[in-house]
Amino acid sequence: MSEVLTIRSHKGPYSVYFNDSAFAELQAPQPAQHHFLVDATIARLYPRELAGVLAARSVLVVEATEANKSLDKFQHYIECLVANSIRRGHTLVAIGGGVLQDIATFLAATLFRGVPWSFYPTTLLAQADSCIGSKSSINVGGLKNLVGTFTPPVKVVVDTTVLQTLASRDIQSGIGEMLKVHAIDGPAAFARISRDYDRARADPGVMRGYIHRSLEIKKRLIEEDEFDQGVRRILNYGHSFGHAIESATNFAVPHGIAITIGMDLANFVAASLGWTTEATFARMHPVLALNCAGFEQVDVPLDRLLLALSKDKKNTDERLILVLPDVDGRISLVRCPNDERFRDACAAYLERGGLAGQTSPGPAAGPCAILPV
Repeated sequence: MSEVLTIRSHKGPYSVYFNDSAFAELQAPQPAQHHFLVDATIARLYPRELAGVLAARSVLVVEATEANKSLDKFQHYIECLVANSIRRGHTLVAIGGGVLQDIATFLAATLFRGVPWSFYPTTLLAQADSCIGSKSSINVGGLKNLVGTFTPPVKVVVDTTVLQTLASRDIQSGIGEMLKVHAIDGPAAFARISRDYDRARADPGVMRGYIHRSLEIKKRLIEEDEFDQGVRRILNYGHSFGHAIESATNFAVPHGIAITIGMDLANFVAASLGWTTEATFARMHPVLALNCAGFEQVDVPLDRLLLALSKDKKNTDERLILVLPDVDGRISLVRCPNDERFRDACAAYLERGGLAGQTSPGPAAGPCAILPV
């Protein structure tokens, strides 16, 4: 394992290992004290590489659906693990993307009041973003990500060779989160990944470098603010709008692509309200549009978008808590009045075609009413 990134957490340090033969190593028989949670798609795609895992004494193969990370499913998971003789001190091992991560994290946090867990992320979004930071959530009834914990793994192993079997939309989804953290790192970092967009998609070595760099950027924020009370909240850049887009379109847009559109919309609104400049929107728009190829024409109803935004759990009273670029292109947290100017800016973006329309916000309509948090 030639590359290691170590993260400090409230439960002590844990490491991310970059090892492009990790899956091959899982062919061997696995320790009896390891209990595996495996994405069903990964089990189907890699039966030889995961032979040792799939033959283990304790393995649950789970379809990676939102329904399967709902609270009512956890009785079944716990009963299976207990039947497989799980004990305090044994290790849960998740192999899959974000859904498997959320399932494993909640089990690790609650079973026996805590068991160690490790993670082999198999999606670009998980490898470049969610695998570090301790935070995860599960669904309760029809409420998404309502219950969660901050429970770091004991280790993460990133094998980028598994990205070769991902669909284009899943690569785009992961790149959306990578673009987000590079935007947070600053205009120069965003410019570099924008220039290398096509190379990263074509060259596994370039992609691996940007995955590593994305985790380095996130590492600084989560180590300073592990429990999401301060500076870490800027990692929600694009997310308030992105989650609202997911809701307004009945999840027709994959998460990372919705976040990409959400960043473009955030930039447009910020420029329309005078929080940033039109140049910031224009600078970032081309690569954001490129990363949404195939989803530019998805209809986003304005009323449903605004309703979802108003229900965002980050909001307070009549103000929206948003993450927007400032006049220097730096990403910051602001309180924005949920008023007619805000709604008009969102409407203008959608009416002019959004990403598909190469829209421009034009000059700001008077003094900016957005206040720094």
